[in-house]
Amino acid sequence: MRHPDQRTTTRSAASVLAPHLHEQAAAFLRGLRLHREHSAPTDAGAHGTEEATTALRHAARRISGTLHTFRAALEPAWADHLRTELAWLSGTLAREHAYAGRLVRLLESLHQLSGAPVPSARPPVPADGDRERAALGIGAARAGALLERRLTLARTRAHSEALQALGSARFHAVADAVALLASDVPLSASAAGPAAEVLHAPADLAEQRLLTAVAALPPDEAVEPYNEAQDAPWHHARRLLRLHRYAREVVQGAPDPALAGAGRALDLHQDAADAAAAASAAARTPRIAPATAYALGVLHAAQRHEVEAARGVFRETWPYAAVTAP
Repeated sequence: MRHPDQRTTTRSAASVLAPHLHEQAAAFLRGLRLHREHSAPTDAGAHGTEEATTALRHAARRISGTLHTFRAALEPAWADHLRTELAWLSGTLAREHAYAGRLVRLLESLHQLSGAPVPSARPPVPADGDRERAALGIGAARAGALLERRLTLARTRAHSEALQALGSARFHAVADAVALLASDVPLSASAAGPAAEVLHAPADLAEQRLLTAVAALPPDEAVEPYNEAQDAPWHHARRLLRLHRYAREVVQGAPDPALAGAGRALDLHQDAADAAAAASAAARTPRIAPATAYALGVLHAAQRHEVEAARGVFRETWPYAAVTAP
């Protein structure tokens, strides 16, 4: 799937890789500056802080992915250390956003389900279906309140952890390292070689790992809809797709639009799987009313249906070869 172009066939690896890292480091620093500017406790400030945090996370992921894939063209010890620190930062900042998005998804789904047919692996008997919808209507409000308490608490804790991280000496060390990266990239001797040789090999390896992971995804007929253990290969493919996308950005100089649809499908798959797990965990709360537990069970089923739907969208939008192993 490699498409050599003038960008990597006539230049050194250093002249391609260094400007890309400079650009991502500058994006990280812009996000950091915006975060500091919008830290006031107002609605506009909160919105600006969220945008700035997203920019920080995106830049951190791209730098980390680039350091991972093209490690051979960089000073290995430096690349490994900075990649580890950026992964810590990105993960810490992502948790608050993830909890907030999960709560919105679950409450919206509850609202839709309380007036819609109950999702089921089997067609319900009409009389039972009416009884099930009535029970769902009773339990939906309490289930929503329970989810809001649980996920708001988790989000508050994640917000505190993010603030602590952003004020820590560890974060300031990361920010200093990225600031240096904006002007100076510690390259290895091999980076002086042609970009077509030095950069394409690791980029092709990242692509091959992705293709292997996608080919190993279980076919639809072998999938058990409510078996969360079967999510792992899809989450792994999502991580590899992200690395592949970042590698293509380096060697081609721009994102590959052909991968956008598949990436969004795997993001939706992750979101739905996490939401289903949150509903399941809430249903295990001690001493909740049967109607509340029932509503959470229906909600879990709905999110597992969303997981299946996301897999179908991925298969439809995957731009390369067949997505199942022979």
